[in-house]
Amino acid sequence: MPTLWTPEGEHSVPTAPPGVASPPQPEAQAAPHEEMSQDEFAAERAALERELAAAPAEDVIANHCFGIFQLAALYLTQSPPDLAKAKLSVDALGAIVDALGSRLGESASTLQAALAQVRLAFVELSGPSPAANTSAPRPPGTDGGVGEAPGP
Repeated sequence: MPTLWTPEGEHSVPTAPPGVASPPQPEAQAAPHEEMSQDEFAAERAALERELAAAPAEDVIANHCFGIFQLAALYLTQSPPDLAKAKLSVDALGAIVDALGSRLGESASTLQAALAQVRLAFVELSGPSPAANTSAPRPPGTDGGVGEAPGP
């Protein structure tokens, strides 16, 4: 089972919400859809829809949030990091976690910590490099007050 580091320590991350079966492994998957009859496909789809409908919504949504977190982490760990894609992923995770808060059930605190972690990683990776702070002079008014013209 994958884990997620948070300031509170390592947490197991479910690959599927409780009560929902994990996806079948590749060797156990059904034949491609073109090899299934329409009736078999419809029956399999109906069974999956019943299984999903029986799962608590907060667990299904939290599972999607863990996927978005993993997506953001993937973009941030590329060499070089893909900051545009990471920003979209971090913002999407934040939109869900911030808006739903405790309505995410038992996963709420873990998701809030994961969001804080990925936001921090994004800020650290997107900030100016140390070399950028020692090179060319900045135009007046952009260096925190030094070199600014006096006020009226």
